[in-house]
Amino acid sequence: MDLTVFSGTANRPLGDALAQALGRHLGKCHLERFPDGELHVELQEDVRGRSVCLIQPTVPPVGENLLELLLMADACWRGGATRLMAVLPYFGYARQDRRSNVGEALGGKLVADLLERGHFERLVAVNLHTPSLEGCFAMPLEHLNAGTLLAEAARPYAGPGAVVVSPDLGAVKLAERYARQLGLPLAIVHKSRTSGSEVNVRGLVGEVRGLRPIIVDDLISTAGTIAATVEAVREAGCANEVTVVATHALLVGPAVERLSKAPIHRLISTDSVLHRTDLPFQHEVVSLAPLLADAIRRVTGTGR
Repeated sequence: MDLTVFSGTANRPLGDALAQALGRHLGKCHLERFPDGELHVELQEDVRGRSVCLIQPTVPPVGENLLELLLMADACWRGGATRLMAVLPYFGYARQDRRSNVGEALGGKLVADLLERGHFERLVAVNLHTPSLEGCFAMPLEHLNAGTLLAEAARPYAGPGAVVVSPDLGAVKLAERYARQLGLPLAIVHKSRTSGSEVNVRGLVGEVRGLRPIIVDDLISTAGTIAATVEAVREAGCANEVTVVATHALLVGPAVERLSKAPIHRLISTDSVLHRTDLPFQHEVVSLAPLLADAIRRVTGTGR
């Protein structure tokens, strides 16, 4: 089946890597911002009768990147593409999957509805913050797990004397999978969130004294959770070498400063987010391109 791959501007290097992994060239698309802020999208490839894959993580600024994806999808649909697939290595608004108060908007469901307007036949996402969000989508969702890739990247630091640490109860299942794959014990931090960027640690279950902690989570935003976890395990007597593993390293706001003060020895993440090159600690990046390409081949029946 003929397949064309286009990438938005949110993470062009991953778009290039995905196209290469699929044995395709990256489709040409002109994106221009007018003086009034409007975004203009024009395809420079013929997509009539073709399947099209659009890759665009909805990273900050989330609204701008989401709109860019939808405009690209509209251009493909109006250009005669027969099938549209959206690849969202990072899915913004995944944390807004439920309402805590009567006056709140349900952001996750709203974004799912907007994507439905993009005429997408299928979506591909990686490690949604809330897996239950899948029920919000009208179209099929390929929900991929990068945990195996990340655990293998962490294996060199996971020998005797290491322990996997879950930073909160919500990440316990994720941490259990890492612990099983790496053959390590598990410790769990109990936290309470005081705001969108501040957390308090209430307790620690498991032994970390003298052990090298490998803290695992799906997402690092402002790093409040990770910083509090590092403080908790250090107070419990862990070894100085701290490794943090996260699928999505957004690192917004005070994140880098917090991780520098924590301090951590290294961060391991995927390239779902365009990674920074100015971090004051070691950063190992695992490419999602092979994982994404394999999923796309399965659902489209395309080979190299």
